[in-house]
Amino acid sequence: MFLRELTITIDHLKGAGPVSIRALASAGITSVGSLLCRYPRDWEDRSRAVPLRDFNAAPVCTVVRALAHTWFGSGGTKTLKVYVEDDKGTRASLVCFNRPFIEKVLKAGNYYRLWGAFQYRYGELQSSAFEVEALDGAGAPAPEQSAFGRILPVYALRPGLNQGMLRKFIHQALVQYAGPVEDELPRPIRDRDGLLPKAQALRAVHFPESLEELKKAVRTLVYEELFYLEVLVCRRAKARGSQGGGRSAPQFRPSPLQQNLLERLPFALTPGQAGAIGEINRDLDGQCQMARLLQGDVGSGKTLVSFLAALRAVEPGGQAALMAPTELLARQHAENAAALLEPLGVRPAFLTGNIRASGRAALLKSLAAGDIDLVVGTHALFSKDAAYKNLRLVVIDEQHRFGVVQRQAVMAKGERPDLLMMSATPIPRTLALTVFGDMDISVIPDMPSGRKPVKTHLARSSNEEKVYAFVRKELAAGKQAYFVYPLIEADEGKGLKDAESMAARLAEEVFPEYPAALIHSKRDEEEKRKIMERFRAGAVRILAATSVVEVGVDVPNATCMVIEHADRFGLSALHQLRGRVGRGKDQSYCFLVYSDSLTEDGKTRLKVMLENTDGFVIAEEDLKLRGPGQIAGTEQSGYFMLGIADPLRDSEMLAQARTDAFAMLERDPGLGLPEYQCVARVLDTAPPFGSMGL
Repeated sequence: MFLRELTITIDHLKGAGPVSIRALASAGITSVGSLLCRYPRDWEDRSRAVPLRDFNAAPVCTVVRALAHTWFGSGGTKTLKVYVEDDKGTRASLVCFNRPFIEKVLKAGNYYRLWGAFQYRYGELQSSAFEVEALDGAGAPAPEQSAFGRILPVYALRPGLNQGMLRKFIHQALVQYAGPVEDELPRPIRDRDGLLPKAQALRAVHFPESLEELKKAVRTLVYEELFYLEVLVCRRAKARGSQGGGRSAPQFRPSPLQQNLLERLPFALTPGQAGAIGEINRDLDGQCQMARLLQGDVGSGKTLVSFLAALRAVEPGGQAALMAPTELLARQHAENAAALLEPLGVRPAFLTGNIRASGRAALLKSLAAGDIDLVVGTHALFSKDAAYKNLRLVVIDEQHRFGVVQRQAVMAKGERPDLLMMSATPIPRTLALTVFGDMDISVIPDMPSGRKPVKTHLARSSNEEKVYAFVRKELAAGKQAYFVYPLIEADEGKGLKDAESMAARLAEEVFPEYPAALIHSKRDEEEKRKIMERFRAGAVRILAATSVVEVGVDVPNATCMVIEHADRFGLSALHQLRGRVGRGKDQSYCFLVYSDSLTEDGKTRLKVMLENTDGFVIAEEDLKLRGPGQIAGTEQSGYFMLGIADPLRDSEMLAQARTDAFAMLERDPGLGLPEYQCVARVLDTAPPFGSMGL
């Protein structure tokens, strides 16, 4: 019997009444199997003694004698304090907030087992978070019921649940039902890595007999989850012929149309660009549907690679669609496509929801007739009235800004079109093996020649005049500057600078001699387009904005990026904003202005930005600080809800599990592996193409 088959309901456990059953159900625990999968979030080692004097090394676990009781405060705040002493002669006080009953539990002169976290406060060693248990006498528990002398599990709780309840029911479930649970990992892997049998691992993860056994149990269950995650990823990859990024890069051999474009360019492709288009060409020429993630840092030339991919798709008579998250970015892509591809005979078009009805009808008619080769736009590309004659390639720029439903909708416009997803937010390897594990991955690690790294500086809000002075020098030299703020308009409750009021101040007080403009998400699309055109043309020298410019138009003459309240932005957002400058050959600068009362988390984030320009390093740190869902845009996808595994913490085990899963299924594609309960629950709702929902 596998764990997933333990569907016996909780009411079969002794003492499980209506109240506890409802409380367990609110936490998703309705069966014995789901109860046993409620793994501890931590463990308390009460198997070894820790005297009071060693309180800094570990939680205290010792025997003490109660000395005396005293009270402090008055009325409703009157609080009991109990003084205790251990056999080393160290004294401490137990502060019993809201626990006056302890006066009757701890009797002066008697001995008790004590567990707690202690610290020096008000000139004495004290604890307000502690547990006690009578050592002997009428109040002492039976040895098998004692909370001391063992390693105790600590569970995440929900309203109505407590540690004692979970420990009791899980112990019952282990004794009554866990014995016959079969192993789910293949025997060769268990033998190779010294992993525990499943039944033993379940018992040991909840109630280990030693720290060594606990370590083996955790390793067994973590590896098991990751192995079955990668089995499912591998099966999906093989279902469409993908190798999950496992193939070597082929040599780039351009098609005739691609060669024509390359000959018109005033520069050569970087090795990274050439390698990426070589991999894409191989996919497009193959028999299986392409699903490839193209990642590269801001300014690495991903758009040009997507144009080359589009040429390969349209050359034999197909159509390509490039979807961008904002109209500003889509328009820039469309303009670049027109300039580069129209001379080659390619027929590009621009489609957004703001195109007037008369022009839209004609455009849609041409698209359906196949008279448009490449259409660039926003979500309008998958609107109900948008039809394609032969959609062969879908390119999604800034993929994390689109939801699963949107990505599915545009793919549904063709008959199994190839998919190229692009991300300027580098995806850490750990995340790529899980969220994007069933896709092939191309990376552009280099930058076009002549680009200089952006110099990053930190500045306190109280020193912003120095920042203004530096920017003024750049403006006097004919350059341009961005000023980015976390809010559109003032919010007195937050005490933060906002784009609207600061745009006025910059224009009227700080830089009155230079034309300035304001842009944010609430402005009309046409108005935003005109402002960005004026900024790109140099008519606007200072642009005050929110993070709406994180994905925007290239302005090579902009050399200064000033981000106010930088500690309020995520690392990926800061990196993207910094990437708005440094697009030309001139040295560019980024100023991260932070609050004088910067938090420790803010200090950590800004230090990463100061010390690193590599987007992959920054992404790894962002993954640690924010978690994987926000970076990958998969908060609602169901990923990263595993029972005990953590893809970041367990990255080495994840890589090994991936290797094992792919190798095993390569040898025997029909291998009869059991459906692993936790991973299956996570992935059951995910559509084809894994977490991408495509």
